[in-house]
Amino acid sequence: MAYDPNNPFAKILRGELPSIPVYENEYVLAIMDIMPQSPGHTLIVPKVAGENLLDTSAESLAASILAAQRVARAIDKALSPAGIVITQFNRAAAGQTVFHLHIHVIPVYDDRDWQRHARVKADPAVLEAQAARIRAALA
Repeated sequence: MAYDPNNPFAKILRGELPSIPVYENEYVLAIMDIMPQSPGHTLIVPKVAGENLLDTSAESLAASILAAQRVARAIDKALSPAGIVITQFNRAAAGQTVFHLHIHVIPVYDDRDWQRHARVKADPAVLEAQAARIRAALA
C-alpha cells in the first residue's frame, strides 16, 4: 500500500481538517484522539509522511517516541491515571485505521473501562478541556 497524502492526519498537518492540539515541535504534532479509548487519549503524529513504523525514518521515529514520553508525563501530571499505555499499529491486520504513522498515548484509570479503538466520537468540548489540562502540565 502506498502512502496516501490525503489521509486524515496528513490533512490535519496541512490545516485542512480541524484537530485539538496538545503539543507541537518541528517534528511532531500531538492531538487529542477524537475517538478516545479513555479520557486524555492523545496521538503523536510525525510531520514527515510515512504510512507506519516500517517505512518511517529513524529520526522521525526518535522524535515521535520522545514526544510520546513528554506527553505521557504531562498526562500523568494533569489527569493522574493509574497507568499509561503507549501503542502503535502497523497495517490494517494489526488494527491501523489511519495510514499515517501515529503513536497512541492512552491513560488507564482504575474506575473506568476502555472504549474500543476508533468507535465513538467524543464531545469536542470535553476533549478541549482535557487538552487544556495536558497543555498546562507541559508548561
